[in-house]
Amino acid sequence: MSGEKGDNGIDDVTAAVTWQRLSSDPKAQLIDVRTRAEWTYVGIPDLGSLGKRTVLVEWQTFPDQTVDLHFAERLAGELQALGVSPDDDLYFICRSGSRSMAAAMATAAIGYRACHNVGDGFEGPLDDTRHRGSVAGWKAAGLPWLQS
Repeated sequence: MSGEKGDNGIDDVTAAVTWQRLSSDPKAQLIDVRTRAEWTYVGIPDLGSLGKRTVLVEWQTFPDQTVDLHFAERLAGELQALGVSPDDDLYFICRSGSRSMAAAMATAAIGYRACHNVGDGFEGPLDDTRHRGSVAGWKAAGLPWLQS
């Protein structure tokens, strides 16, 4: 996760770098694009100590996993309500970095110019025992999170 922009104009950053940037930039936002079920049962990043909240907008709907064709417009409405400008840094996170990259690309396509992907996501890749959350990602980095 070098932070270099790929051919699509979106860079992959680590969870630790994301936390540092969210901590140092009051305008930076974290957008969790997982499903409501994931937010409820797996947990969400806790930005309370930063005086922020994670923006929750599903990329795909649960349970059918259909991509929400109105995702970018719904997110833009949320961001506008928070006073976020098209130049503010936006960090997209999902389970392991794939959906969040697609969501970042869709958001960049409607004019947001500083989109970043949390490449290892909230839970990271599978470990040797086929479990997530211990190899890389938000949880493995020991960053704050909540579970309901």
